[in-house]
Amino acid sequence: MTITGSQCRAARALVQWPRDKVAQTAGVGIQALAAFESGAGDLDRPAIDRVRRALEEGGAVFIPENGGGLGVRLKFNRKDVRAINKWEGEGGPAGEDDVWPA
Repeated sequence: MTITGSQCRAARALVQWPRDKVAQTAGVGIQALAAFESGAGDLDRPAIDRVRRALEEGGAVFIPENGGGLGVRLKFNRKDVRAINKWEGEGGPAGEDDVWPA
């Protein structure tokens, strides 16, 4: 499924990721992503697919044209997305956490 610039912008807002995080994760330029989101430029199909996958990994679900129009929603609620982002930012290998007794 291909996505539009508007869907990309909405998904990025829903998962609360800045443009540079999406661009880096998808391997596209920040300016190219900004142009795609605003409708001032296009990305090639492989780049759009990488952007879509990056946003899906962040919790976005893209809704195809189904009579009600294109859309995007969260796979997780906002609280879950914030918690996931916090967990991902903690760093360190899992073997070093103190959750389980030795």
